[in-house]
Amino acid sequence: MSEKSKLIEKYRDSLEAEEQPDWVEPMLATLTHDYFDDPDWIYERKLDGERCLAFKTGEQVALLSRNRKNLNKAYPEIVGALSRQDGSFVVDGEMVAFDGDVTSFSRLQQRMHKEGDVEKTGVAVYYYVFDIIHLDGYDTTELELRHRKQLLKASLDFNDHLRYTRHVNEKGIEYHEEACRKGWEGVIAKDEASRYIHTRSRKWLKFKCRSQQEFVVGGYTDPKGEREHFGALLLGYYDDGELMYAGKVGTGYTDETLESLGKKLRDIKAEDPPYDEEVDEKDVHWVRPELVCEVKFTEWTDNDKLRHPSYLGLRRDKDPKEVVKEAP
Repeated sequence: MSEKSKLIEKYRDSLEAEEQPDWVEPMLATLTHDYFDDPDWIYERKLDGERCLAFKTGEQVALLSRNRKNLNKAYPEIVGALSRQDGSFVVDGEMVAFDGDVTSFSRLQQRMHKEGDVEKTGVAVYYYVFDIIHLDGYDTTELELRHRKQLLKASLDFNDHLRYTRHVNEKGIEYHEEACRKGWEGVIAKDEASRYIHTRSRKWLKFKCRSQQEFVVGGYTDPKGEREHFGALLLGYYDDGELMYAGKVGTGYTDETLESLGKKLRDIKAEDPPYDEEVDEKDVHWVRPELVCEVKFTEWTDNDKLRHPSYLGLRRDKDPKEVVKEAP
């Protein structure tokens, strides 16, 4: 009997037989600044990539983003690696690219928005899998996390493109300090007894090393000097359904980004500002609030604006209405 079969038999009382779903809402972590050690928690490296759920039935594979966009054409080597796995399953993980030893959302951008001949980008991608939601006709979400990870490790053949997300036990503060020294985005702390729930939870917590989150694009300024296409993006976040202004970001763009993003901006131009507060900026062009971008910054100012923001790339895995000011 295989290790997978032994574990299914061992945990059968916590497994519910059901048809494999076509979609599940992912479990989300909550930001905290209260870092801690705990023998009943595990700590995983926080990866700076694109959240991705993988659904395999027979040899058919669907890679889906958080907002249910199909990602198969962007990551064909991951589809191929998953299709060769045994059994049927739904797993949760992060698609990443590396810049040296550090995962880089900016580098992943070169793959995220391309379809066809993606290998020509020269950007290798890896799927780091950290949870299993369904396996061979069983819902596994009621299993405790430590048991789900055992089952995950026994169920997939991890290779160069498919990687198991390792963790450390108990020492969350030390691991967070190590993450920050190495330039990682941070650490995800998880209650090892937690079930997989389809919403945000305090059973999973984010220990960040830097300030970084998504923002809605509400407009752009004219370019200056030798720059072309646009100058800076105007950013925003939703608060009780109202789009609030968070400042503008004018750094972090390549010439290719300026050109491709400039075209996207012109395609969604609007006559009126999308913000629910006055925006005092010059030479502004408004756009419909349809684009979401990732931005890193040093801190929030006292009047809720970003200090020293830098653009990282567009996100396609989050609905603009879901973008809020992330606070512990």
